[in-house]
Amino acid sequence: MFGFFKKDPLKKLQNEYEAKLKEAMHMQRNGKIREYSFLSSEAEDIRLKIQAAKAELGK
Repeated sequence: MFGFFKKDPLKKLQNEYEAKLKEAMHMQRNGKIREYSFLSSEAEDIRLKIQAAKAELGK
């Protein structure tokens, strides 16, 4: 009945992923390549979590 109050975990992960990519882009533009690669790696980990969650849900 109150299922519409539940937050979508995929949406949360997608927002985290986009935030990491945006932050990584800013690091790259500022010449901070080490930080860029670290943030890109974290974004990739989040992307893999999103793919696993989608596969689990059958989307």
